[in-house]
Amino acid sequence: MIRIISALLIGVAALVPAGVGATSPVRLADDAPDSHTVVPGDTLWGISGKFLKEPWRWPEVWRLNREQIRNPHLIYPGQIIVLDRSGPTLKFGKRIGAGTDRPLYEKRFPQIYSDSAQAAIQSIPVRAIAPFLSEPLVVNDDEDAGAGIIVATQEGRVFTGPGDTIFATRIQPGVRDWSIYRKSIPLKEPITGEILGYEATYLGRARVTSEAGVLAPDADASAQVRPEGKEKLPIPASLTISVAKQEIGKGDRLLAAGRAELPSYVPHAPEQEMNGRVVSIYNGVAEAGRYNVVSISLGKRDGVEVGHVLSLHRNRGETVYREDNVGKPQRFLLPEQRYGLLFVFRVFDRIAYAMVMENNGAVSVADSVRRP
Repeated sequence: MIRIISALLIGVAALVPAGVGATSPVRLADDAPDSHTVVPGDTLWGISGKFLKEPWRWPEVWRLNREQIRNPHLIYPGQIIVLDRSGPTLKFGKRIGAGTDRPLYEKRFPQIYSDSAQAAIQSIPVRAIAPFLSEPLVVNDDEDAGAGIIVATQEGRVFTGPGDTIFATRIQPGVRDWSIYRKSIPLKEPITGEILGYEATYLGRARVTSEAGVLAPDADASAQVRPEGKEKLPIPASLTISVAKQEIGKGDRLLAAGRAELPSYVPHAPEQEMNGRVVSIYNGVAEAGRYNVVSISLGKRDGVEVGHVLSLHRNRGETVYREDNVGKPQRFLLPEQRYGLLFVFRVFDRIAYAMVMENNGAVSVADSVRRP
């Protein structure tokens, strides 16, 4: 599909105030180049890292407003990004004066480009988080209590797959598509042990073919009546499985399937202070690195939103010092050490999922999460 977009919307997008979400002015990288030619595989975060010490602050140097541009396919391979150090700002440029010792650039005004959406570079490595955007990852007790339940499967099937029929209760009328999950791992606050939610195992997706209480056209209505009385048995909804990532069976749960949440690709710091911890590392590994996904003990109720950038801190704990191994030992509590950055891409009530964008050392459960 051909998408016609503005290359940068410079002068159209509202300016981001210099101090919003930031604790200091934007700082240039020590070896910041005068320009960069975009190549396939670049991301806005990565390009900005060539120019800035804090690459997540690229919306400020691009002069973009995060509310106006939420999915900015703005930059294409072959374009030249020029650094204006007086701002600092980043702009598009056209190389002129070939053959000189110091290349010169002509600043370009906003233009209209027509190109395929796939050709545009991305803000962050979206492929790494794509599976997390539509699947139900965290379910709380209230959601689980009201979720649909598979009460029977297609005749002769213990577990079912794509194309098979399942029967479920508590299926809301008028909702056609449902996500199927199995509640599994409790997510606990590392220090207090409080359960913040349950990490659900996504099983697949199903579509309603017959609402609850509706008999098939050729069904015998008398079969609904119990032999020992006149009470009618309830008729569950019928659904056809459209996607199955794992085996689906009786007792598995269903939630109304929502659309994939498109993350805000414009990173920004929270306006208020944040104080949370890494709760888990996805897939159950002990430590995480760059582009791995972690859950944190902050959610919507704490003011966390998609696009927030948070800093990672490691608690170094206590140390003991004794002068030349004589005398009374002294104990010191070492301060936390900042060692990385997270980008929040999906938020639940008390939990959020984030990608590790930068780290100097492995990310571990119980590490602190702060406003950068």
